Amino acid sequence: MKHVKHWQDPANVLLGIWLVVSPWVLGFQGETVAMVNTVVVGLVLGAVALGATLVPQAWEEWSEAALGVWLAASAWILGFAMVEAAMVNAVLSGIVIAVLSMWVLMTDKDYLGWMETPAH
Repeated sequence: MKHVKHWQDPANVLLGIWLVVSPWVLGFQGETVAMVNTVVVGLVLGAVALGATLVPQAWEEWSEAALGVWLAASAWILGFAMVEAAMVNAVLSGIVIAVLSMWVLMTDKDYLGWMETPAH
């Protein structure tokens, strides 16, 4: 069995699964915009995080971070902030997703090159 490089990636796979089922668990499946956004982000996150688990690449972590930021802001951008369950789910899940992916980017020595400034 292959060793998982970052525990955060399987955690984001689980968060992706949660996002796919959460509209029905939390009862906002009737709010089409919130439901579609949550399910689509969950599917994309699950795929990217699974890829990062199997073949780790920095771009996958950046993609996960972007999905987290989008998810956290999407309630206001897409106009479903008044649906409390959907909004809280999007904000909390988005923050956790972004934090987990940024954690990997800030701690993996193979990914730290993006922070270094070139010498003049």
